[in-house]
Amino acid sequence: MKKDVLFVMNKLVCGGAEKALISLLETIDYSKFNVDLFLFSHEGLFMTKVPKEVRILPPPENYKYFDMPLTSSLKSLIGNGDARTAFHRVFLGYFAKTERNGAVIEQRFWKYLSASIGRIEKEYDIAIGFQEKNPIYFCVDNVKAKRKIGWIHTDYNQLGINLRHEKAYFAKLDYVVTVSEDLVSILQSNFPNLKERFTAISNIVSPAIIRKLAQERIIHEESDSIDLISVGRLAKEKGLEITLDAVDLLVKKGYNIRWFLIGEGNRRKGLEQEVKARKLLGRVMFLGQKANPYPYIQKADIYLQTSRYEGKSISIDEAKILAKPILLTNFATAASHIVHNKTGIISKMDAQSVANDLERLINDSELRKRLEENLREEMLGTEGEIHKLYELLS
Repeated sequence: MKKDVLFVMNKLVCGGAEKALISLLETIDYSKFNVDLFLFSHEGLFMTKVPKEVRILPPPENYKYFDMPLTSSLKSLIGNGDARTAFHRVFLGYFAKTERNGAVIEQRFWKYLSASIGRIEKEYDIAIGFQEKNPIYFCVDNVKAKRKIGWIHTDYNQLGINLRHEKAYFAKLDYVVTVSEDLVSILQSNFPNLKERFTAISNIVSPAIIRKLAQERIIHEESDSIDLISVGRLAKEKGLEITLDAVDLLVKKGYNIRWFLIGEGNRRKGLEQEVKARKLLGRVMFLGQKANPYPYIQKADIYLQTSRYEGKSISIDEAKILAKPILLTNFATAASHIVHNKTGIISKMDAQSVANDLERLINDSELRKRLEENLREEMLGTEGEIHKLYELLS
């Protein structure tokens, strides 16, 4: 008998957790599992990447009102006579004005959102909340299943959230999966009474698929410049202003460099204004979201990620597969991504240090060549990680 499995996710925008889910769904054995996918919102470039074997459930009708501007949502809800959801939407507006931390807003608002979006009536063998916060909360409170699993993609030391709230939900899960042993240790230190529930399953990446997709032809202006590339959300935690400051320093020293950014986020407008103010137009290029970023990574000379924190970055793994010289900042889990001076460079988390290490990479072609050769020798495929999931589902 096939087992019925439900995955719960926010939406399918081009993010690391979303990419991890698509890779998992492309790898799972559908002769053993019937798979449903519940999304709060049916949006994002990865919607077209969901395998045909997966049944995508209808989105919750009322969720759209929590994604809309307050005035628009209240006008629609009051017009429909839905006073309760309108009341809940006002609460979200209040939390958004009184709390800056989006993770804390999710925690505090969940009980109102849960009451507004309803439950899934079907009972599953296994339900998996595939991202921290709302997907896990929904899996615990709004789904019937014989076994429940939560999936964590980030460093809980950096979220600044109420750990007692999280503990109450983790205690109702059979397992909590995270994407590296470093993150398991972080979770165990924060939730010592639940330490046996935490386990690591690496993000699934296929070198053969990535290398094949990297050959796709793209429009790319050729130049004799050194091209840098970063892939990820344009958000505060990615430390993009560190790279911008470093690029500015090197351009002022006369270096012919270009920095390409793939991704979207709430920092884009501010970054674009900074680029214009510093007269770096033509040096810094915003490419937006790309369902296939690999040809752009392939054409770049150096991959940069000056994050303040990371869980286990798929984008870094993909740059490793494409044998790009990599420069990271020294966030807590950086050493689990690359080996300093062997498969990349780990820099201090400030613009001058990043600029110095970039200058070293630019000027030392032998160092870049050695990093590339070391990466080519690594075994980087993680398709076998799916068997760890099968053990949890058995």
